[in-house]
Amino acid sequence: MKDTIRLDPDDNVVTATRALEAGTSVEGVTTTALIPSGHKIATRAIGKGEELRKYAQFIGFATKDIAPGDHVHTHNVGFRNTDAAYEFSTDLRPVAMVPEGQRDTFMGYRREGGAVGTRNYIAIVTSVNCSATAARRIADAFGPDEMAQYPNVDGVVAFVHGTGCGMAGDGEGFEALQRVMWGYARHPNHGGVVMVGLGCEMNQIDWLLEAYGLKQSPTFQVMNIQNVAGLQRTIDLGIAKVRAMLPIANQARREPCPASDLKVALQCGGSDAWSGITANPALGHACDLLVAQGGTGVLAETPEIYGAEHLLTRRAADRATGDKLVGLIRWWEDYTARNKGSMDNNPSPGNKKGGLTTILEKSLGAAAKGGTTPLMGVYKYAEAVTATGFTFMDSPGYDPASVTGQIAGGCNMVVFTTGRGSAFGSKPSPTIKVATNSAMYERMRDDMDIDAGEMLSAGASLQGKGREIYQMILRVASGEMSKSEAQGLGDYEFVPWQIGAVM
Repeated sequence: MKDTIRLDPDDNVVTATRALEAGTSVEGVTTTALIPSGHKIATRAIGKGEELRKYAQFIGFATKDIAPGDHVHTHNVGFRNTDAAYEFSTDLRPVAMVPEGQRDTFMGYRREGGAVGTRNYIAIVTSVNCSATAARRIADAFGPDEMAQYPNVDGVVAFVHGTGCGMAGDGEGFEALQRVMWGYARHPNHGGVVMVGLGCEMNQIDWLLEAYGLKQSPTFQVMNIQNVAGLQRTIDLGIAKVRAMLPIANQARREPCPASDLKVALQCGGSDAWSGITANPALGHACDLLVAQGGTGVLAETPEIYGAEHLLTRRAADRATGDKLVGLIRWWEDYTARNKGSMDNNPSPGNKKGGLTTILEKSLGAAAKGGTTPLMGVYKYAEAVTATGFTFMDSPGYDPASVTGQIAGGCNMVVFTTGRGSAFGSKPSPTIKVATNSAMYERMRDDMDIDAGEMLSAGASLQGKGREIYQMILRVASGEMSKSEAQGLGDYEFVPWQIGAVM
């Protein structure tokens, strides 16, 4: 493996593949200081105010003169908001669709209405924090001994959160929470649902039922603590409702389903400099393979495409789709400004230690998860994703909140890339974790499913690693446990995005 990686001939920085001592000769320059692995080296003189370029794109500007061989990072690189002149639909690459009769299959659960699940949970969904304890105690009542009687049910899980009251009764925050609740109430990975409220909260369950036309049935029940007359009685009634649902949910059986029924959340967290070089492009290739099968990939984390959104508008299927994406970028610029923040508040300290300097650099790597196919749709947070192909959903960069929105939008699988190492997992949709570098993969073998670092350490190809990810998606969708799933992660990662004032 070479000491450095140059991503484009026009770049004025390269990335060190290992720690390089001062005085090391690379790319025709001599390092002037210790360069940590994953960090950038200037390959020519860069004057103060001049652009830094990586991926042949702008990633920041020099805040002081930078000499050839200097370490390029937060001490000499500044950020400014993007001012890209957007192009629309200028990079539309045709998709070689696999004929329907030749498409790959997985073993899934067919639900009434045509949706397909990859898991079969019973969900306890709360409308407000006040019903969180009731929901958890209902779920906790169903231990391994009782669940062993229902081998086709993956578990009883409580989805609790810290909002639902002290909020406006309309507007962005209220509507987002209602979409999350609706998405989980009707998620194909649920074989049964009990919704639990308090009764006087702002986020009324009855309003949700009316707005989305939800009807109670043997596998969909609602209740609230005030009407039932107390916490313990609510817990007892909830346990009884779940016990009545379990035999019905247990009747579900896996059957062959085409890969086109998969809707995969494309995620990253704990990123490093290798994310945009190994794992994210490999996941992008897996997304391309899925799209060719008629399936859907859902990219999210709007702040983490900032500085790369112009590449996505070029792939927008039409001008309206591109304009939606630009509208999200403008909303986030205003959102951060009015809260006295900056779009560059991300990367995190861990991202920076891993070599990422600005959000612009991080975003260019993060956007690679979306592959190369046309952008077919742009969605609000937790909105039902109805288009097939590559799509985008608005969300924060905070992983639990972002994945919660993607799952609410219908994603029945999650693939999560990480460079620093993440302990994330999700329910009801299982998470596959992809390591960006082999050192972290070896250190966290119990948490990582795939080592994309082999693209550097063992010469694995982008296409080969992407196909490995795609094949694992099919296997996990069919019931194989991912590492995070085997460790039981997902009970505390349900985090609806709170937008607006807490009152």
